[in-house]
Amino acid sequence: MSTISWDDFAKVELRVGRIIKAEPFPEARKPAYKLVVDFGPEIGQRKSSAQITSHYTLDELVGKQVVAVINFPPKQIGPLMSECLVTGFPDENGAVVLCVPDKDVPLGGKLF
Repeated sequence: MSTISWDDFAKVELRVGRIIKAEPFPEARKPAYKLVVDFGPEIGQRKSSAQITSHYTLDELVGKQVVAVINFPPKQIGPLMSECLVTGFPDENGAVVLCVPDKDVPLGGKLF
């Protein structure tokens, strides 16, 4: 593992958002959902693709707060232009578990 400086870490915009829309993403190479995440009035809404189908249903995702990187450049994923990276950790089988705050926090808040 390499080390980074505080300045390097500070460049990563890890922000909290709320999933306001989740739908199937059948065009994805690996099972995934299309998400729309609201980061509050200052940042707005961003689209993302997330390979989280093993642990989450579409219904339980709407309303959930998540942590996402919002300052990567947009990335084309099939027909979807992804505008943020929703974060998570792999479980013992490699399925992604979302990184979420354990209490509601203001949308757009920066992780530090």
